[in-house]
Amino acid sequence: MVNWFEIPVLDMKRAKLFYEAIFDISITIQDFGGLQMGLFPNSSNQQGASGSLMKHEAYMPSKTQGALLYFSLTDMINTLNLVTKAGGTILKMKTEIAPGQGFMALFVDTEGNRIGCRSQD
Repeated sequence: MVNWFEIPVLDMKRAKLFYEAIFDISITIQDFGGLQMGLFPNSSNQQGASGSLMKHEAYMPSKTQGALLYFSLTDMINTLNLVTKAGGTILKMKTEIAPGQGFMALFVDTEGNRIGCRSQD
């Protein structure tokens, strides 16, 4: 049911470099009169939501408040290694959710947001 997500950032360039490094993607930055958006790639033939990094005074990063966003991963350990190399911090290493329910992990990005990831193996 999720269609779109927005991740608050304080430094768009730093956040763009972080997410491009950990997910091996290209983020496109657009400016809408003082509201900067760093658009994650979107593919109409893939399942799931797309979203944007958001830089504006109305958006404040937080690792304790607000919704928790989880990214689907195929290689969680590799991504978590990239998180630390790109300047993020691991909060919770790969952990089994429950038998047959997959795995999860948590990290803090370079902007101070708590972000989750989930994988099946």
